[in-house]
Amino acid sequence: MTTADDERPFLSLVLPVLNEAPTLATQLAQLQCLRARGAELLVVDGGSSDGTLALAADGADRLLDSPRGRALQMNAGARASRGEVLLFVHADTTLPRDADALIRAAIVGGATWGRFDVTIASRHRLLRVVAAMMNWRSRLTGIATGDQAIFVRREAFLAVGAFPELALMEDIALCKRLKAIASPACLRARVSTSGRRWEKHGVLRTIVLMWRLRASYFLGADPAQLALRYGYSPRQP
Repeated sequence: MTTADDERPFLSLVLPVLNEAPTLATQLAQLQCLRARGAELLVVDGGSSDGTLALAADGADRLLDSPRGRALQMNAGARASRGEVLLFVHADTTLPRDADALIRAAIVGGATWGRFDVTIASRHRLLRVVAAMMNWRSRLTGIATGDQAIFVRREAFLAVGAFPELALMEDIALCKRLKAIASPACLRARVSTSGRRWEKHGVLRTIVLMWRLRASYFLGADPAQLALRYGYSPRQP
């Protein structure tokens, strides 16, 4: 007799989105190979005004509405998911085609959580240095960013209380919690993330801004104020 536990997928992908209509079809297409191998895909919309959620109807297993905010959206997806392992993927990040096998190997090898190395899709040479520094810093500190596609065993994610519901730096805050219980698996396979936010506001300017925001966060600044400096609009009640 088949039980609900027997049918539980190994991997659940949680994809938070907000006004991603121009690129969502491409993003979902590259995730279909993982779905074909049994992964569950949940798309969590934070109140898009461009029909994003409707575009995801044929490319995801679950479509969810959530209050705006990446942490809120990812937590909503995690609660609705069924997988043994959760993989959080940003809407502008492309996974390796064998991401599921790489994660399974890490988990079977004893990992509780982990992340991928990252490359930034851009012609700007300086962003190659930025990606290399992100990978080096993450390997040195055990702290990952959301661009690196964080994965975690469900029980560990719940044990640390899920993503802190911060306006910014929720990925760093989660990693600090997870690091307290286990070191991450730092996979050398690369995800590719868009360079659009750097290019839109100027590469050097954005690099300096991110350094300042990160430093301010570690010194105790309010994440809501940091989010405003980053350019996020306040979440509406």
